[in-house]
Amino acid sequence: MISSARPQPQAHHRVAVTPPMGWNSWDCYGASVTELEVLGNAQYLAEHLKPFGWEYVVVDIQWYEPEANSSVYRPFVPLEMDAYSRLMPSTRRFPSAADGAGFKPLADELHRLGLKFGIHIMRGIPRQAVHANTPILGTNARARDIAHPNSICPWNTDMYGVDATKEGAQAYYDSLFPLFQLYASWGVDFVKVDDIAASRLYHFHPAEIELIRRAIDRCGREMVLSLSPGPAPVEHAQFLVDHANMWRLTDDYWDHWDMLYAMFERCDAWSAYVGSGHWPDCDMLPLGRIGLRSVDGGGRDRLTRFTPDEQRTMMTLWCLFRSPLMFGGELRDNDEATLALLTNMDVLAVHRHGERPRQLCREGDLVVWTSDMPDGQVNLGLFNLYDRAETIVFPLAELGLHGTLHASDLWVGQPMNVERDVLSVHLEPHASCLVQISGDP
Repeated sequence: MISSARPQPQAHHRVAVTPPMGWNSWDCYGASVTELEVLGNAQYLAEHLKPFGWEYVVVDIQWYEPEANSSVYRPFVPLEMDAYSRLMPSTRRFPSAADGAGFKPLADELHRLGLKFGIHIMRGIPRQAVHANTPILGTNARARDIAHPNSICPWNTDMYGVDATKEGAQAYYDSLFPLFQLYASWGVDFVKVDDIAASRLYHFHPAEIELIRRAIDRCGREMVLSLSPGPAPVEHAQFLVDHANMWRLTDDYWDHWDMLYAMFERCDAWSAYVGSGHWPDCDMLPLGRIGLRSVDGGGRDRLTRFTPDEQRTMMTLWCLFRSPLMFGGELRDNDEATLALLTNMDVLAVHRHGERPRQLCREGDLVVWTSDMPDGQVNLGLFNLYDRAETIVFPLAELGLHGTLHASDLWVGQPMNVERDVLSVHLEPHASCLVQISGDP
């Protein structure tokens, strides 16, 4: 049984009062993104999307792997690491990191653009450090003393787990992670920790999550904590609220209709835990041009396989549910239609200000979601998940509004016809409509 109790506010929730919005390098570049590609996308974000609330630029996995060239990980390869068991940016891919500068020059440039900087890290300690038994800053323990060599990631060979019971484990996390000393000095604002919210071998890692939470709280720099991959366990929902700002509901999400279809059930299960500072995460938006050097998701360099209707359906669900919005495509290749999906102020207002998102009803594959606006208006998402055209007829009296009711289609910015307090919408296969309803005082 899932509790419907409202989660209590936590101190770290002030970091992400609204769902984070930004760009992540994985969907287009896999593990191989370069500094120039990050800066190019950041400049586009600052120019075209920042006025609409998009602000994070996140460098995904293996920025410390000099020869990474796709989303396929090279096993047991040398990684760039300092003398204290901490991975460092590859200077081959990130030249500004030379002479021990790390990510500070890149973060400084993003901050100059008015943006925020994030990085991906793997749970644990580098195997390379454990095999060399290198020191750990702030403790007499060495890498081998705190490693959990039986706790490994099944899809990446970079790390061993950290045994939270060992002396020195907290010192390692204090010195490793962004807001934890070194990364705090770089100016990191967002950290995505992988192989921790779920694992194909070890399920869930609460002890290491607690180490990370304490390290962030001690470091004195605010940052968003995002946990991956999914599906995160619903039975640990309150623990996730208490320790993180974002946690994934799914394994890597790609441009396949069956993945979008499945997200409706996942969002329904997690909607009670959506709130200021704690956001169940539907994963990145595989829109625009993706797969440049990322071969995951069953395709190479391509435009998204989602149809225009499916793209709007995804954005409508993500915005109503208030998932974080992380664009996965190469921003500089966006066409006008893709840019329009990301810059509709009325739709983004639902994402930023909607309250109590929830599935209102589902009959077969006709689904209605709703959320409440602070001014008393009600948002309705009408979804046709069938492979055939359907008409949804919805009685607006169920919303509890009074007086003459008015409806507006938020995607097209036009009023809709309401007859006898009934809204009737014809939808093509996999299509949706986002409507805002208001009543007379």
